[in-house]
Amino acid sequence: MLIAAAALCLILAALTWVSVMMAPGPAYWRLLLVGWGALGIFYSMSVTPSGRLLKRSANAEDRPALFAAQFALSHVAWLLCYPLAGQLGANVSMTAAFIGMAAIAGLGMLCGLLLWPAGDPEILPHVHEDISEDHEHVRQFHGGDSSAHAYVIDDLHPYWVKRA
Repeated sequence: MLIAAAALCLILAALTWVSVMMAPGPAYWRLLLVGWGALGIFYSMSVTPSGRLLKRSANAEDRPALFAAQFALSHVAWLLCYPLAGQLGANVSMTAAFIGMAAIAGLGMLCGLLLWPAGDPEILPHVHEDISEDHEHVRQFHGGDSSAHAYVIDDLHPYWVKRA
């Protein structure tokens, strides 16, 4: 996902260069069409794995709400960025549109790098100091020698475990 996001930023930077350096003509439009096609391919590559991430991040009973929230958030982003790109391109210049979208893509990629740890294991050791020993969760997942299980944010795990 991050590689695809980086490719989006690079393609938008290349399209910025094309819009600055070339006068509109057949070669210019061919490059823009190839660039727009590449943007579509790499955008698809950046969002396709999101279903796997969401599935891994929630228990089965919480997934419908999580997928609905992700759907709404992605559509809000489209609601903001499509008109922004169109207005910048129509009223300022295509260069401004490409620069604006490259900045937004770069900000998104930076957030992904900073907020999602590179080595994020699915199973995390942790303890529940605020839950009694006879609680079903503690008996099922924390009995014996193991204190690790697939970790998702839910009522019993409201925060990510801080790892050493």
